[in-house]
Amino acid sequence: MALRPQKTFRRRQVESSDSDGDGAEERSAEEPAKAGGGAEGAGRPRGARGARGRVWASSRRSPGAAPREDRDAESRKADLSSDEEEGTHPLSESKDDQSPSSNSSSSLEEKEVSPIVKIPDAAFIQAARRKRELARTSRDYISLDVNHPSTTSDSKRSSEEDPQSDPDDHEKRILFAPKPQTLRQRMAEETSIGNEEASEESQEDENEDIWEQQQMRKAVRITEGQNIDLSHSSKSQTVKKFDTSISFPPVNLEIIKKQLNNRLALLQESHRSHQREYEKYVQDIKSSKTAIENLENTSDQTLNYKFYKGMKTYVENIIDCLNEKIISIEELESSTYTLLLKRSEALLKRRQDELKCESLYLQLLPRKAETSANGSLAVDEKDQRTLEEIEARRMQRRQTRVLTGSCAHQEGTSSEDELSPAEMTDFQKRQGDILQDCKRVFEDVHDDFCNVQNILLKFQQWREKFPDSYYEAFVGFCLPKLLSPLVRVQLLDWNPLKIDSMHLKKMPWFTAITEFMDSSTDDPRKDGSDKKILSAVINKTVVPRLIDFAEIIWDPLSTSQTRSLTMHCRVVFEESASENEVSKSKQDLLKAVVARMKKSIEDDVFIPLYPKSSEEGRLSPYLKFQERQFCGALKLFRNILLWNGLLPDDTLQDLGLGKLLNRYLIIALANNAFLGPDVVKKCSQIAACLPEKWFENSAMRTSIPQLENFVQFLLQSAHKLSTGEFRNEVNEIILILVKVKALNQAESFIEEHHLDPLTPPITGV
Repeated sequence: MALRPQKTFRRRQVESSDSDGDGAEERSAEEPAKAGGGAEGAGRPRGARGARGRVWASSRRSPGAAPREDRDAESRKADLSSDEEEGTHPLSESKDDQSPSSNSSSSLEEKEVSPIVKIPDAAFIQAARRKRELARTSRDYISLDVNHPSTTSDSKRSSEEDPQSDPDDHEKRILFAPKPQTLRQRMAEETSIGNEEASEESQEDENEDIWEQQQMRKAVRITEGQNIDLSHSSKSQTVKKFDTSISFPPVNLEIIKKQLNNRLALLQESHRSHQREYEKYVQDIKSSKTAIENLENTSDQTLNYKFYKGMKTYVENIIDCLNEKIISIEELESSTYTLLLKRSEALLKRRQDELKCESLYLQLLPRKAETSANGSLAVDEKDQRTLEEIEARRMQRRQTRVLTGSCAHQEGTSSEDELSPAEMTDFQKRQGDILQDCKRVFEDVHDDFCNVQNILLKFQQWREKFPDSYYEAFVGFCLPKLLSPLVRVQLLDWNPLKIDSMHLKKMPWFTAITEFMDSSTDDPRKDGSDKKILSAVINKTVVPRLIDFAEIIWDPLSTSQTRSLTMHCRVVFEESASENEVSKSKQDLLKAVVARMKKSIEDDVFIPLYPKSSEEGRLSPYLKFQERQFCGALKLFRNILLWNGLLPDDTLQDLGLGKLLNRYLIIALANNAFLGPDVVKKCSQIAACLPEKWFENSAMRTSIPQLENFVQFLLQSAHKLSTGEFRNEVNEIILILVKVKALNQAESFIEEHHLDPLTPPITGV
């Protein structure tokens, strides 16, 4: 007998079209009839879906599993019949049409099973359906207490489905290698696996549809019950609503009237707010229409846009140009300062070396023992050469004064800033190179971007065409910073210490800015920034240059440099718009001036005091040296007082009177051995330098405290000269006392010496 092929799946019969949607309910109705009255028969329909799922999932066998020999044909037939009655056939198969692969793989099994399969007819199915519907309508569930006789097939099927009936693991045969399969068996197995998967998917879809239909039926029944309850409740409420036994509170017309008035007030307020909003919208519409008409009627909007765009491009280009050129400008400024600083330091060092050398020479004169055989002093060769150079320069200056007719010059008042021909040539050459580089800075730039006048003309057009946007852009505050690099280039050749240097008011940039400011009309919309452009430019360019010159280049002993510097400083301060704007720069400049004058008093003033025995005569070298040093100190005193009106009076009196007059000049005058007209003349020169502003108060009877020592020296000199034939000198001293407002001292001296009163009387100056 040939071996039966391995069973890989169970054939399922497709349900008929009459049982669509009710498959689960038919199974639940049929199975209790077939099952017994025990718990096992009652529980099977409830777990039919789960049992069917487990069967479907466990119906696949391993190819190597041996067929169960002890399972007889009768149990297999009962299993197939029970599956058909339960309606567990997959949707993908039909009752009459089955796949060829399943027929070919299980032909032998069908021959054995087909004679015993019992298929229910249509009458049986309809009867079961009616019975199930009657049971559901009466009690909404199917009773589980119905007793049906159990058949042998059912008991066998239950015993087969019971997992406890299976043999234990130790009783099963363990296969270590699969049995060989034929080609037909392998093809049948692959086909059955695909069909099982498709059947499983179709079964799941069918189960979902059945479950949805059941839920819909339940929902319909629940809704019908709720409607019935609602109808009863509404009837009871209706009866209560019209119950005449209920009494209402009496109607108060005042309350109703008040409520109506409140409601009316709210409506009126809402109406008014809507009316205001409507009027606002109407006004906005009118303004929008007016704006549209204005824009449509304006034909030069395109021109305005082009102008603004052109100005924007112009400003961006000029800023880029200046940012590129500012590095070259700073390098040229640094080169100029370095050149002038080297020259100033060389002259200052030479003057100090010559002062030391000449002082040492005069100290060696009394030492006769150190003279050489030819009568010359034993001095160093370098010092001797220095003395010869000093005398040669003095001789040259005397010849120059004779040729120019300046015979009233005093020795020691010269600045001694002459350079040798070689040094002068080198200085001029380097200065010329810097000026040539200065001219090449903007040689590749158009005049519209490097000429101050052309730049201001551009902004003047803007101010005339569109004054509103001009002042809103704060152009007046931006122009000084924009023009500063161009002004600095023009100031590279400007030396404020040279008396013949160009005046600030004659420079091109100064006149261009002045014209731009004068062309500004008195527009009430402007903020006055255009009137401050010149002062702002001066503070950014001229004042820093003056500070640099005052700190490192200016020589306070040079009268020409001091006069030129004070002149330019006065111009700068006069052009300032207000004190607050230039207070910072002004204070910095004045601090630099004061610091430089203090340094000059400490380093350059030296008046030696020799014993009177060494002063053999007016031609004595000691007296000549002392006279030159006194004239140099008097010159510095005069230069310091030139800052009157620029420096505060307290600062000026402290520098000129406290540090220079009382400390050096008066002591030198008191030590003079030849008291006479020369001393009176020097005192007159000192008094002539004093500013008249200090003595303008007519109520003054005594001089200022810083001149107390000077007044006492004048009185002592007058007492000494009054005993001799120096009446004119005494009168000159009295006039000096009157000038410095020492009126009480002058009157006391006149009364003491019985002098004639001066004409005019001493009432003031």
